[in-house]
Amino acid sequence: MIQFADEATITVVSGKGGNGCVSFRREKYIPDGGPNGGDGGRGGDVIFCVRRNLRTLAHLRYHPIFKAKNGGDGQGWNRHGKDGEDVVIPVPPGTTIRDAETGELIHDFTTESEDERITFLEGGKGGWGNIHFKSSTNQAPRYAHPGKPGQERVLRVEISIMADVGLVGFPNAGKSSLLDLFTNARPKIAPYPFTTKIPNLGVLNVDKDTDIIIADIPGIIEGASDGAGLGIRFLKHISRTSCLVFMIDCSDDNYLDAYGMLLKELGQFGGNLLEKPRIVLCNKMDVDGALERAHELIAKIRAQDPTVTAIPVSMMARTNIKSVKDAIVSLVRSMDEARFSGAEKPVKKTSTFMSQRSVDDSMEEQYPGMENQEG
Repeated sequence: MIQFADEATITVVSGKGGNGCVSFRREKYIPDGGPNGGDGGRGGDVIFCVRRNLRTLAHLRYHPIFKAKNGGDGQGWNRHGKDGEDVVIPVPPGTTIRDAETGELIHDFTTESEDERITFLEGGKGGWGNIHFKSSTNQAPRYAHPGKPGQERVLRVEISIMADVGLVGFPNAGKSSLLDLFTNARPKIAPYPFTTKIPNLGVLNVDKDTDIIIADIPGIIEGASDGAGLGIRFLKHISRTSCLVFMIDCSDDNYLDAYGMLLKELGQFGGNLLEKPRIVLCNKMDVDGALERAHELIAKIRAQDPTVTAIPVSMMARTNIKSVKDAIVSLVRSMDEARFSGAEKPVKKTSTFMSQRSVDDSMEEQYPGMENQEG
């Protein structure tokens, strides 16, 4: 089976801050030159950024450790240590990062724009050099602050394909044929089950301004929610879709029970899959007797839920294809209108210069000469 990199466990480490320097001015004819030790540099950050040209996490699976550079130590003549280089980890849209031990969700990359950066771990702050501790009572301080240590986390990175429509069905129901017919994807199609072994994405071009992304996952089998088959592993890839398209093979003897079994497996998997709007396609009505079966199944589905759109189709004979396309486009557009009806509030961002230097109340006074002042 072809490996599809949709999960990875990585260790991320931010850089340590550089140590402050203890140094004194030494020049001819200038006795008692005083302290001139510089500050340590700031450690590098661990940064995630979204890259829309990425589709899997293969670049993380074979690179399990990401470590930012440490900050340089301060030097004499009040020279500041070099700041450590950040480490930037690119991820595809739809990626989530969780704590590897607790499973706690840390961040979900769904709304970030291309190349937008999210600082996950900040590097350690650089320590102050002895020039900061000069005072009238301590003209030759012989101490400086060490740099703050970096942070380390072990993360589980997962990707859920972001698409508008998710295709759901048992093996050999015709999902790949629909993807091939409607989109630019060319999935493997053959007259036997499990031809689809990894998720496939396709783009349905509606007009010059509108594209609809369709995701096809490997076929689900009964007991998938308990780990049977391939589909359960990839069900998370349709958890972000706006709506679902169910494909039912009406040439199969279990056509009447197929829809209920699919709903059962989705419900046991969890999430909000059963709450998503859906369209049911009763496929293979070009086979003898399948058309009557399709009408029987449609009547049963509408009796259970009159709001569900059910259409008899044939991917092979191209029957009712336009009706299917119109139904998908209409449903996706209605979902988009509902999703973007509210305006997003801007996020206020702040930054401070002095936060880049370490200040610890347990250490010596940071502002020599202020010890005896109140307030």
